Amino acid sequence: MRQYAAAVAALVQRLPAERVHTVADQIGQDWPTDAVAWNAAGEASLVQAVLAAQRSAGLTAAAAAAYLRGAADGYQRGVQRQQVELVVSGPASAAAPVRATAAVLVDLIAAANRELLLVTYSARPYPPVIAALQAALLRGVGVDIVVETLAGAGSALSGTEPAAAFAGLSGIRLWHWPADTRPSPGAKMHAKLAVADRQILFVSSVNLTQSGVEHSLETGVVIHGGTGPDRAVDHFRRLFASQILRPLSLR
Repeated sequence: MRQYAAAVAALVQRLPAERVHTVADQIGQDWPTDAVAWNAAGEASLVQAVLAAQRSAGLTAAAAAAYLRGAADGYQRGVQRQQVELVVSGPASAAAPVRATAAVLVDLIAAANRELLLVTYSARPYPPVIAALQAALLRGVGVDIVVETLAGAGSALSGTEPAAAFAGLSGIRLWHWPADTRPSPGAKMHAKLAVADRQILFVSSVNLTQSGVEHSLETGVVIHGGTGPDRAVDHFRRLFASQILRPLSLR
């Protein structure tokens, strides 16, 4: 039963609740395994794992379907409980309760226990963030950082490569968007976000530079809970897997 519970947990985190209910209906009606998996589209392997675990646990179709529906509904209620905060850099306003970008970034990195994803257009060494990343690596956190390159930015960036900001961090995985996978020569890797453990998502206009984090007028939001953090990581993981984004070496 523990194996079935784990397989169901993996599925309900990837499929919307209504699609999980469709899978549960098909399981309850004893549809063939291939037909149920095919209807789950890109998550067929997760559905196959659920069906294999059901057989291993000796669960009836009705019991397996009921458990799956309950798990989907429970997960949906959980992700709907989320907190959203406004984050700013630059001039402060006493009229609006907001958090500073520097504090949010450092706190987010410190909150990661398993995995951390950072995506930035430009980057320069910023000691508080570098120190937080070093501490995360020492905790065993897997750290992926996606950056723009000077070649990709064209004349918009100059100086050292943005990736060089992280040169002293042993164990990070650096990624970039190669020219041959961009739809046009002018396309830029302009996203800026950070995700900790698929639970906290920070989306901002700020680059990982001291000027951007502390001085420039920038805004963003930090989201605790909900489906956003998990789906943001999934999006980039799929770009890694499809080699649209590729590993970047500092050598």
